Amino acid sequence: MSDSAVAPGSEELIAERRGPAQWIIFNRPEARNALTWSMYSRLAELCEEVNQNREIRVVVLTGAGGKAFVAGTDISQFRAFKTEQDALDYEASGNRMMSTLESVRVPVIAAIAGACTGAGAAIAAACDLRIASPSARYGFPIARTLGNCLSMANYCRLVALLGFARAKDIVMRARLMDAQELLAAGVLSEVTPDEESLPRRAQELAEEVASYAPLTLWATKEALRRMRDRMIPDNADADLISACYLSRDFKEGVEAFLAKRKPDWKGE
Repeated sequence: MSDSAVAPGSEELIAERRGPAQWIIFNRPEARNALTWSMYSRLAELCEEVNQNREIRVVVLTGAGGKAFVAGTDISQFRAFKTEQDALDYEASGNRMMSTLESVRVPVIAAIAGACTGAGAAIAAACDLRIASPSARYGFPIARTLGNCLSMANYCRLVALLGFARAKDIVMRARLMDAQELLAAGVLSEVTPDEESLPRRAQELAEEVASYAPLTLWATKEALRRMRDRMIPDNADADLISACYLSRDFKEGVEAFLAKRKPDWKGE
């Protein structure tokens, strides 16, 4: 079964074996595959299952529906945030999820079509390889949507992927990189000729990677992860997270997003 055959209203996250590859499909196309808390938890569980199954040689992540990889976290869930601990727990949980994904013993490929934003962009940054269709759009447009911030771990992932200058450019200008800019920046390994060929090409790439020496692949991704993690200080962002998530602007951003209107930023 291809990802295009996945039906809305079934499982929010679908695991499907295709030869040596474990496909994981984000399946909320009606919400552009925005993540619920249960989807975060299920993704972590699937990563652990991959680590226990030596027959799996590669993982492919993609989104159902062709319109989005993952368009962030489901914003309605942020209405429940009341305390500083709510914000800190959310970012800490996200960091654990990204670390779990990065620690999968086999290469992880993101096959991106459409919106890859917010939490989706963080997930793609935590993958080892990325390919995309022409519709792919990547970024963290939080400066014009919610008024929150990223954890330092996710800022480090973004900088490792793009460099400091381009990371600042896309966050501070709240803009999305298109497929050709992502390719030129080295974020993507390739862009497919059209939308329809993305699943097929992702499987071809997965089978290519699966044919190589598993220990070489594991050692390479683990070494690079350890190098990158040296950039991340412990508990250095609590003040940043609290200031943004407990602000009047964040509450306004959430309500404006859900009401589909422009937020009124006050810087407080």
